[in-house]
Amino acid sequence: MKEQLSGAVAQAVQALFGIQTDVVLTRPDPQFGDYATNVALQLSKQVGKNPREIAETLAKSDELMHVLSDNVKAVSVAGPGFINLTLTDQALAGMLDTRPEQPLAGKTVLVEYSDPNPFKPLHAGHLYTTLVGDTIARLVEDAGAKTVRLNYGGDVGLHVGKSMWAILKALGGEHPTELEKIPEADRPSWLGARYVEGNNAYEDDEQAHAEIVAVNKRVYELHSSGDTESPFAQLYFTTRQWSYDYFAQLYAQLAVVPFDRFIRESEVTPLGLQTIQEHPEIFIESDGATVFKGEDHGLHTRVFINSAGLPTYETKEVGLSLTKWQDYHFDESIIITANEQDQYMQVVLAAIKQFAPELAERTKHLTHGMVKLTGGTKMSSRKGNIVTALEILEAARQAGADSGFNPSEATILAAVKYAFAKNRMGGDIIYDPRESIQLEGNSGPYLQYAHARARSILEKAGKTAGEITDLTDDERRLVQKLSAYTETVELAAAELMPHHVCTYLYELAQEFNRFYEKNRVIGDEREALRLSLVKRYDDTLTAGLILLGITAPIKM
Repeated sequence: MKEQLSGAVAQAVQALFGIQTDVVLTRPDPQFGDYATNVALQLSKQVGKNPREIAETLAKSDELMHVLSDNVKAVSVAGPGFINLTLTDQALAGMLDTRPEQPLAGKTVLVEYSDPNPFKPLHAGHLYTTLVGDTIARLVEDAGAKTVRLNYGGDVGLHVGKSMWAILKALGGEHPTELEKIPEADRPSWLGARYVEGNNAYEDDEQAHAEIVAVNKRVYELHSSGDTESPFAQLYFTTRQWSYDYFAQLYAQLAVVPFDRFIRESEVTPLGLQTIQEHPEIFIESDGATVFKGEDHGLHTRVFINSAGLPTYETKEVGLSLTKWQDYHFDESIIITANEQDQYMQVVLAAIKQFAPELAERTKHLTHGMVKLTGGTKMSSRKGNIVTALEILEAARQAGADSGFNPSEATILAAVKYAFAKNRMGGDIIYDPRESIQLEGNSGPYLQYAHARARSILEKAGKTAGEITDLTDDERRLVQKLSAYTETVELAAAELMPHHVCTYLYELAQEFNRFYEKNRVIGDEREALRLSLVKRYDDTLTAGLILLGITAPIKM
């Protein structure tokens, strides 16, 4: 409908002024109509008239009413020259049956997110990327794409060297059987503590620094040699699996759509190294290392192979990108990371563009800010003061208990998922457990309660029927809001911004509450029509919550 109306206004502009233009329609305050356009303001210079005069000419013209007559019952002018369109009740109600367009139909889109590194706990930042990434993948899938969910983790690299060094110290040497003494429930925290010890030693102890470098090389040699039997290899592969088991447990608890593939750094590193070495015209030697001169592309220089001959994250990222391209030949690859990876990824993509331009051009990098608890505390796994993903969930659980509300696990997830998704992606996220779990206000539990309330009305009535026509003002305002769902989802998918869905659902719930407070449903002479509106509201809430990965409960 929106495209049809904008085309009709553009047709009238062409007929009246001989000008071809794109007409953008927006949603005004409901009292002014269903759609508005500022096309008259845009035409002012070309036509040589006051925008208000142009708008009034358009609004009164037979040309405009001729092309709008089937769907529009009123055209008015407001302010300096805005044209407002009010749809017929039939046209407005008809919009409730439209589904979001699928511009990605037939395309393959990769969405890479979460990306925790084994040997380190999955912290709040990873939790954010996991949950918001899950929603973005749902939006892409809803837009028609064949969506491939990928999870990339660093099972080789300096962080592994630090952890393995500390593991050897804690066990008194290469004694893999000693690992059996560590209770399964304690393994994630035990590994996290070893990483902190290794990182501190690497930064503060010169001898430990050298030992960690040597251990790091041994880890790479495990993969190049295929060694899985030596005591050192058993230590490495056993503790690495501990991390993967922990991640799997958490993903199941978070109720996210399962990943299609987990890609390890060790898997893609050889291809990255080979590619760097095959392009000496792009990756040049500098002080014993191999670098990419980012300054030549308005960026900065980064090392791809260090002076010890080991690949850096940049080389592994090249291998990952090429692996994705070879295995999926994607139409688009979306990568979601923290903001601190922005410049790093710019350099990596600029380097890839030199030898695989199509791959680089089809890759989109989305970033988000730091996750902080109320009070602004930044979390750092290096310093050991991190807040884990499980602790975030426990904080929501405890906040619910403290308020006298004993939330279900589904409601705890709704609280955290919505708290993360409702903020526009890009800035820092301040997570407040008490605010997130409230049944009132802009929260996930509030939307769950709103859905349960609608279901209660429908179950009490036991029937839904009635054509949506001849609307009262209150009914019309609710239908106006319901009709905006399709456009909201299309916008969220186009911009890859879940917060649009959150804002819409909250405003929709508020609009329904206003309607229900003023208008009787069951037992009213307009019961059939109003029950149809409640059913539409229930269906819309359900669809929106599903996109956010939140369950829509029947009762709370």
